[in-house]
Order: sequence, then structure tokens, then C-alpha cells
Amino acid sequence: MGAMRPRFGTTRPGSRATRRGLSATPHPGTVGRDMPHPSDSDSVRKLMLFFAVVYTVEGIGQAKVGIVWQPLTWFLKTQHGWTALQIAASLAVLDVPWVVKPLYGLVSDFVPLFGYRRRSYLLLSNLAAVIAFAAVTRVTKPGPIVFALLLTAIAMAISSTLCGALLVENGQRHDASAAFVNQQWLWFNGAVAATSLLGGALIEWFSPTGALHVAAVIAGVAPIAVLICLRLVTEPHAGIDQAALRQRLQALFDTFRSSTLWLVAIFLFCYYFSPGFGTPLYFHMTDHLHFSQALIGALSAVSAAGWVAGGLAYRWFLAGMRTRRLLQLSIVLGTLATLAYLLMLGPVSGVIVYFLAGMAGMIANVATLTLAAEHCPANAEGFAFAALMSVINLATPLADASGAFLYEHVFANHLAPLIILSAAATAFVLVLIPFFGITGQASEQRHRELRTANVQSDRQDT
Repeated sequence: MGAMRPRFGTTRPGSRATRRGLSATPHPGTVGRDMPHPSDSDSVRKLMLFFAVVYTVEGIGQAKVGIVWQPLTWFLKTQHGWTALQIAASLAVLDVPWVVKPLYGLVSDFVPLFGYRRRSYLLLSNLAAVIAFAAVTRVTKPGPIVFALLLTAIAMAISSTLCGALLVENGQRHDASAAFVNQQWLWFNGAVAATSLLGGALIEWFSPTGALHVAAVIAGVAPIAVLICLRLVTEPHAGIDQAALRQRLQALFDTFRSSTLWLVAIFLFCYYFSPGFGTPLYFHMTDHLHFSQALIGALSAVSAAGWVAGGLAYRWFLAGMRTRRLLQLSIVLGTLATLAYLLMLGPVSGVIVYFLAGMAGMIANVATLTLAAEHCPANAEGFAFAALMSVINLATPLADASGAFLYEHVFANHLAPLIILSAAATAFVLVLIPFFGITGQASEQRHRELRTANVQSDRQDT
């Protein structure tokens, strides 16, 4: 997935943006709706099924949000006595493959493998994920475990990048980017909800080592579903020829020259980089609130359910909202959701807080990824989309590590000051909106550019 969120902490809403500064207005044909043109219904139906499978697998297998995460954190805490800062800092390496996602997109954009730019790489990456998760089940020391999980993160990040490229290409072609993005996050969070419950239950049923190994087995089986469903993707045969290479190089240069994409990237980093409290919150719930591991897993599932509810709310009520208002709403909701963690004193309040935080996260997140998908140049979709997602993937672990440092060395293991600081940092983003020229006005010129690029790309493919 492009964006990763802290498993046990607040989920951070994304953002939308519009041109002249950040242009987040979808194609005129997609404003206020999710459904593509009826003539594309058969292709879109297959793609919707494919994206549902792929992002379900990603929700299960992502090392820092999937079924492995809670058993891994419990294993390091109980078996090896790692602190919140040790866990956050040591496991930050699992975010590195997600930060360098543009590299995978660049390779697939320029170097077809066995005649395909996406399908062949998807096949190999998911096979690699199966093997890497199998390796996790064979080791018991932190070093080898983290290394094996790093391999799974590389495989999952490659798969996510290629699926993101397919989402962009087909979303622009079928005028269905919003539908695909919404499908992505609905199924991803549905999987996270289920695996959160199961991850907490595994800790109750097995020893710390056993729970980790069983979780790795489940995560390793999931990518097989992607291999089975590759037949749902229709991709034109691609080769390396001089004309196509020039066209893709030009698209790559256009990506770097796009002031809109640079503004989007800068804004995303500012939005997501604030002191996180995912790992400190886990320690707080375990040591101070005395929540069971099953309850903590259930709260993560509740958060994921909130994301699903937020996605439905976006689809039904907010899809036509102008960018500036939607962005302001997302920041206000994110600030309030963060402060709500101050009121989490028991299981009931925990359920309410986690659900509302999940809804706040999803509402703006769909809009942000739609923005990224609509503004990726044709023929460099894999690189451009992955680059924007990497900004979030870079900001998130930096935020979590900085929050863990403040929790231990500045706030003396007190969570409340960290929550207040995180909320203040989120609210401060409101001040940045005027500097990015976010107006919410439609961009007819951008629509024409995308249409022209799509027509040229289709002619080249044929």
C-alpha cells in the first residue's frame, strides 16, 4: 500500500489538494461519484475483484500493520525486554522498502519482464513473499527475524507498487480512479480488522514465539491468492523499443518538472510528520491500562472498521466536497481524534476512540490517493505514484521514532504530553493551506492533459 499507519496509535488522515497549488479535483466525469462508464463495466468488474484480493493480501502480510505486527511486538517486549524506543527504532528498517518504492516503479515502467511491465514482476514478488514468510517460521532470534521480515517487506512493497501502477493506468483509462482507490482501502482495512483480532488471539493461545510463527504461516499463505488472480488483469504485451523508451523518458522528466507533484509531496510530508505515539500507546495500554493482548488486537480491528466506515461515508456523502473544505475538515477531525486518546481510560472508551480515529483517517486518505492517481503522468505511473506514497512512508516511521524518543527521554514515559504535542502538530497544518494555494477549483486543463496522454499511450500500445 502506499500509505502505512501505526498499528496501535492514532491513524493519521490524509489530505486532498488542488491546482494551482495542489490539484485534487478528479476528472469531471468522476466528481461526486465512484462508478465508471457502463461500457467499461466488464473490465472494471474484473479489476475491482483483483484489487480486492491484492489489498486483502497486503492487509494480512504488511509487516507493520498485518497479522505479524502484534505478535512481533509482544515477542520482542516479553522475550527480549525491548523498550518502546528499541522496538520503534529497530523495526523502522521495515519501512525502508516502502520508502524506495519509486525504484520498483521505475524498473517496471522501463524494463518489461517476459513481455509485461506489471504481471511478471507481480508473479515473482508474491512468490518471494511466500518464501520470506516461510523463513520467519524457522528463526527465533530478533536479528534473523527482523532480516526475514525485511525480505517480506521488500516483496510486499514491490507488489504494492505494481498494483498501484495498475490502479493508476486503469483508473485513468476507465475514468474510475476513485472507485479503485476506495476498493483498495475498504478491502485493506477489512483485512487489517480481521488480522488484528486474530493476532491478539494468537498471543492468548500460543507462546510468544509460537504466536509469531503461526502468524508468519498465515501471512505466507495469503500471497498465493494474488498468483491465482493474475488472470483477471489484462495487460498489453510490452517490449523495449526506441520510440517507447523516448516516450517513457519524457514522462519521467515530466514527473520531475511537475510543480503540482512537488507541492503534493511537500504537503504530504508536512501533514504526516508529527510526533507519533503508536508504539508508546501499546506500552501504555499494556502496562498502565492493563489491557489484554486480545483486547488490544480487537481495538486495532475497531480502528480498521472505522476506516471502512469512513470510506463508505466518503463515497456516499463527501465525494463532491471542494478540496479546501475537505482538507480543513480532515485536519480538524484528525486533531480531535488525536486528542480523544486522552479520554481513553477503559475498554469502552477505547472502542469509541479507535473507531472515530479510523473514520477520520479514511475520509481524507481516499481523497489524497485519488489526487495522486489523477496526477501521475502517463507512461511513468509506477514511478510517480510510488514516489508520492514514499513521502508518506518516509514521514510515518520518522514520526513514530521521534514520538517514541520524546516519550522515553522528554516526557518520562507519560503519554498525555505526547498526545497533546501530536494534536498540535496536526492542527498546525491548517496554517500551511494558504501557502500551497489550495482553492478546490476544477482543473479543466489537467483533464485535457490526461486525456491526451491516455490517447497517445493507447496508440503506442497498439
